[in-house]
Amino acid sequence: MIRKEIKKDFDMADCGIRNLLDRVGDKWSLMIMDILGSDGTLRFSELDHKIESISQKMLTVTLKSLETDGLINRKMYPQIPPKVEYSLTDLGRTLLPAITMLKNWAVESMPAILEARSRMESKKNI
Repeated sequence: MIRKEIKKDFDMADCGIRNLLDRVGDKWSLMIMDILGSDGTLRFSELDHKIESISQKMLTVTLKSLETDGLINRKMYPQIPPKVEYSLTDLGRTLLPAITMLKNWAVESMPAILEARSRMESKKNI
């Protein structure tokens, strides 16, 4: 019975869990939110420098998606050159404890994960 309920929840087109995992499960969203959570308001170029391996296009796309979902604010100042700043919304800040918990779990669990991967690689080579 429980399995059917879980499957039903994940099969819904507008399932909140699937929608959230699509957002936070991408490569950059959690990192951007974590940085904004610890550093506060940042300009695009500051975010770009903090995440060395992200392309400007991907940073733009991810910021736009996070803004669309109401997780970050984008504030544009009417000046030349344009100045744009990004910060977490109240809603985005509510996600920070989960991000921190997930980040801590990843750091603590990485040795065990790497060991498990190594064992699987060894099995493949037999």
